[in-house]
Amino acid sequence: MKKYSLNLLLVVFAVLLLVSAHFRWIDNYIQIVVMTIGINIIMSTSLNLVNGNMGEFTCGHAAFMCVGAYISSILSVFCFGSKFGAPLFPAGSVLIVFPIILLIGGIMAALSSLLVSIPSFKTRDDYLAIISIAVNYMIISALENMDFIGGSRGFQGMKDTVWAMIDIFDGPWMLFWVILFTTFTVWVIRRFITSTYGKGVNAICQDEVAAEIMSVNTNKIKIVNFMVAAGLAGCAGGLYAHIIGYVNPQSFNILKSTEAMVMVYLGGMGSLSGAIISAILFTGLLEVLRSQAIIDGLVSPLTFMFPDWEPSAGVIKWVLIPLLLVILMQFRPEGIMGNRELSDVFPRLKKFYRFK
Repeated sequence: MKKYSLNLLLVVFAVLLLVSAHFRWIDNYIQIVVMTIGINIIMSTSLNLVNGNMGEFTCGHAAFMCVGAYISSILSVFCFGSKFGAPLFPAGSVLIVFPIILLIGGIMAALSSLLVSIPSFKTRDDYLAIISIAVNYMIISALENMDFIGGSRGFQGMKDTVWAMIDIFDGPWMLFWVILFTTFTVWVIRRFITSTYGKGVNAICQDEVAAEIMSVNTNKIKIVNFMVAAGLAGCAGGLYAHIIGYVNPQSFNILKSTEAMVMVYLGGMGSLSGAIISAILFTGLLEVLRSQAIIDGLVSPLTFMFPDWEPSAGVIKWVLIPLLLVILMQFRPEGIMGNRELSDVFPRLKKFYRFK
């Protein structure tokens, strides 16, 4: 029973969180923060598969989140909205159709990852980073020029799907789906990195040439790894779109990809536990930096040098976050956890869950 006690504890915590949200014991702001943490966990752990476990260097992970967000949003509006005419499905089927919509968005995002994974056969490091950035801009530019889905104005109407869920039962449905898909993501990645494919991914990270000599099909494993990572990011995009109720191509630009990279390097390359911890810390830092009082406290020592400077929260965020990354690279380049898991740091935790 001890092997499953941690899993049971997490289930109890999730149930308590949902019950608290349902009875309004926690307000909407706290719910949004928790859902943002879940989406960031999906983004950081999925990018960690590529940049951490496989040792590649991609900088355009938000492109796949963008694909998943738009595909899921369009399907959602077709199925339950009124923007394109009568809904395809009755509102009562939303609880069955909605997760399928999210998974389809993830599948399309996985297919779009071929734009990066195939060039990765012959490029690495800086060259692959340039390709991934180019793909990020290609996808954003393409969506901005599609007027039937709003173009640069963005796309909306997904809230009809959320209202259909609430009509069935007035509960925190999006919080439920975020918790479910975050758990699903962590489970998939844990299973993947301990599988035969996962061992091949780690072999590529150590030495790609040696892996090929040892009969590892590096091209196939790269494609599978990229597709798993991009597919999970696509699911995160679908969740994000339905939480906000609006998507815009510029919401998934290079800055969004940078956030995912910061979380990966902050947590530790190749560490699933580190990616989860860093996503929680990073999201908390962003929320702290929204406070104008804290911003004023941070910039007050500089007011005598720049008396007319009145920085916004966004400016401060993109000053401190890159600074955090610079400091991290200087003093702890391996990140918080390095390539270790929590069970490596605290061996007694192995008694409380199964890692198989």
